Amino acid sequence: MSEIETAAAQPSISMAAPDALDPSAATPTWLGSIGLFPASIPIPDPLRALLDAGGPVMVILVGLSILALTIVLVKLWQFASLRRGGADLIEEALDDWRAGRRREAAERLAAAPSPLAQVVQTAMAGSLYDNDQAALREEVDRRAGRLLAALRSHFRGLEVIASLSPLLGLLGTVIGMIEAFRALEATGGRVDPAVLSGGIWVALLTTAAGLSVAIPTLIALNWLERLLEGVTRRLEDQVTRVFTGGLRLTGPSRSPGAVTMGSTTDAI
Repeated sequence: MSEIETAAAQPSISMAAPDALDPSAATPTWLGSIGLFPASIPIPDPLRALLDAGGPVMVILVGLSILALTIVLVKLWQFASLRRGGADLIEEALDDWRAGRRREAAERLAAAPSPLAQVVQTAMAGSLYDNDQAALREEVDRRAGRLLAALRSHFRGLEVIASLSPLLGLLGTVIGMIEAFRALEATGGRVDPAVLSGGIWVALLTTAAGLSVAIPTLIALNWLERLLEGVTRRLEDQVTRVFTGGLRLTGPSRSPGAVTMGSTTDAI
């Protein structure tokens, strides 16, 4: 080969050298091979290493954790919307209702943005007209049930995630242990503690990930259920105060003797 040909070949060799020395290019991971997490996505290297070590089960657990976090944030937004122009305004309207200013109380809640205020306003507006009380209570119960069902939605999804995540982690551990012992068998009986311990560590990684997803999800689910119970009790109390607003609990009352005499006369 002449000196000119040798000089022309040197730049191409030097340009290809970095790719040949790149270990990630020589040993692609399964994440890049299936296209779920291509190299263009900015995933931190420690997280990418954990995802690659845990296998497909780890990716499923990450997806479940994102789904659970999304549901919790949506539920918190829904519960927060109940407080926007709700509690104080309803209490003021109930005070007006008990004081006899019933039309003003109903009009006060008519423009309230809170769904709880709309349910209470339905009970007030229906009580202003000559409606059947049983039918009115049925309508109020229907609207309250629809509101509570909207608040309770996706709770079942959190229950499924909290119960499924540990099982998926256990499945990943079993698969990892199978792979570790299969690699041990392939060595022909030459036990390498380093290889075996490394396989067991990778296998237990999915169990830890499954528990890490299930525990916060279960805590969030119980917290949301407590919030829902509080909203239910408060709504029942407010609607009951509307229907019992005309009761007289103070003022002149019959004496015990008069009540006894009247009951005795009726009996005779």
